[in-house]
Amino acid sequence: MSLRTPLLAGAAALGILAAGWMYVENRDLSREVARLRAIERARPDPWTGAPPPAAAAGGERASALPLPIRALAGRGAGAESPPQLDDKPKETRLERRLRRQNELAALLGRDADESEEDYRARMLPFMKMALERPRTNVEEMRKQAELAANVTEAQRQELDAAFDEVYAELIDFTNTAIADGQLTPYDRNVKGVLQYAGGLGAILEGAEGRIGKVLSPEQLRAMYDTGFEWGEYLGVRAPWEQLRPPPPRPGS
Repeated sequence: MSLRTPLLAGAAALGILAAGWMYVENRDLSREVARLRAIERARPDPWTGAPPPAAAAGGERASALPLPIRALAGRGAGAESPPQLDDKPKETRLERRLRRQNELAALLGRDADESEEDYRARMLPFMKMALERPRTNVEEMRKQAELAANVTEAQRQELDAAFDEVYAELIDFTNTAIADGQLTPYDRNVKGVLQYAGGLGAILEGAEGRIGKVLSPEQLRAMYDTGFEWGEYLGVRAPWEQLRPPPPRPGS
């Protein structure tokens, strides 16, 4: 078995950034849904022109009137005009991208007067929430794959001991990338992210050798045939909570 998808772990290493992005995206969508629902509640009946029940004379009693009577009431001189959508121009794609980048930097970045301890206290609950379900899922997948490959308890313990060394190397490498600015919440450093992913792939290639010393080729193939991926498992199970906080924004 070969770790043919090392970039999967790169994606897992950047899972916190992705979770932050989805948090910002979900908040924007919630606001938009609430705005559209408010417009819909105030919209007159599209067939009769009658005002919405809440705005009709007599409140709830008006909604209980027969449809023809409500239709006549809606055509009266006092009928309200349909609400209009905002006239202000929508954000362009690039404007929206810049706004979300700034929001993500505010979420994952570190304030100039924020200590490392304060940053950890703010971010650790968010990280644990983002990683809890993926970790539970990959752990369950590993158990099923090891069962299919007849992996013994002794082999499992050997693997866990080998993974501790892989995790230590992974965290040190990531801390260096954060300190050097390869991984940063403040800028769109695509080149740095790709360089980091390449180094991450090399670390996982080393993990492949450790795994091959514990499991036989037949066991590796049996686990692989279940759909299990060691690269995905290591990327999600790594102790990302141990990462050092990023430096404050340059110039802040």
